[in-house]
Amino acid sequence: MPIDQPFFTRNTCPVVQLMLPRSALDDGSMSEATFVAPRRSGRVFHKMRVKAQGRDHAGRKFREVCETLVVNSHGGLLMLKNEIDQGEMLVLTNPDTDEEQECRVVFLGDAGDKGQRVGVEFLSPAPRFWGVEFNDSSSN
Repeated sequence: MPIDQPFFTRNTCPVVQLMLPRSALDDGSMSEATFVAPRRSGRVFHKMRVKAQGRDHAGRKFREVCETLVVNSHGGLLMLKNEIDQGEMLVLTNPDTDEEQECRVVFLGDAGDKGQRVGVEFLSPAPRFWGVEFNDSSSN
């Protein structure tokens, strides 16, 4: 392997792998490091309406019909009108199947005219919740 070619180090963290230039290990410096977080499942751009219920930024209960932007086996990205906090718990309901999934808010985008982009993670993987086939081994 050429000296300047990057490689992945082996670490014990299952979520993030650290990528270092080969030269950083050879001369002891660690001036450049890139964190690469591998995805657990493939993402699909999929627009569908779902019901969301939880507590807003002020602690008041809410229910709203919102729209997905991107989905995967482990959660998705929604456009939500209610302002909520990161780490808040939501219950999503698929209106076609009436299936419910509990999820945690893991990402909050900037609020805009159409609402706020909210990334959610299911408490346990639910690849069939969205009614979409995913091409990865984790959705079986």
